[in-house]
Amino acid sequence: MKETVLITGASSGIGLELAKCFAADGCRLILVARNTEALETLAKELRQAHKIEARVLTADLSLPETPKRIFEELRAAEISVDVLVNNAGFGANGSFAEIPLPRQLEMLQVNITALTELTGLFLPGMIQRKRGGILNVGSVAGFQPGPGMAVYYATKAFVLSFTEALAEEIHGTGLKVSVLCPGPTESNFGSVARGKKVRQLKTSKMTAAAVAVYGHRAFRNGKITAVPGLQNHLFVFMSRILPRMLPRKIVKFYNRTTE
Repeated sequence: MKETVLITGASSGIGLELAKCFAADGCRLILVARNTEALETLAKELRQAHKIEARVLTADLSLPETPKRIFEELRAAEISVDVLVNNAGFGANGSFAEIPLPRQLEMLQVNITALTELTGLFLPGMIQRKRGGILNVGSVAGFQPGPGMAVYYATKAFVLSFTEALAEEIHGTGLKVSVLCPGPTESNFGSVARGKKVRQLKTSKMTAAAVAVYGHRAFRNGKITAVPGLQNHLFVFMSRILPRMLPRKIVKFYNRTTE
């Protein structure tokens, strides 16, 4: 039986590449994002390349009512979601005091609240059917505090902790739960987070395709915490063994920007 996979933030970056990975599996796709045109273009491409069904669902996860609307719309269409990919999210660079509070609260809504609500809405059905699972997209940012992007790092710490706990809770149900924790990635994340600012410290980046392939494979193999790339593995390892004072100072230096 073909799986039905719902992917949020599917219009670009890692979400778009994850859509390609699941399409290659022959899955039915529900592509969710705000950019209808980009979603339609992707859906057409995937239908032609893999002969699959791809449904476009335009939605803004910064609006509190959106997760329930998505769930109700799919239930009305008698569509059961087997795999939920919570990829949608964004960051904002700058000190907490200088970033507008509404923007910070919007980040909490998208990165934490919508992710949690979608999981809560779709997970019971998966448990009942004893198939499918959850793939959350976190970040290596979730392994330490992040001066210069304090709220974003905190949201990813939630995603990491929540996913690992959830994986333990559903152990033995036949479901898979994974959190993909990429580091710097070639996508539009930086332009959204920093605007016209430029990060002073340059680091190598993985392609969104490489990150997605790693995360998709990790999910299929039942790996709970998936950190792609040697550089990111080293970063996580150092964050765990260094005194907590040091990682936050390193991250503060890393997040410095210039106009």
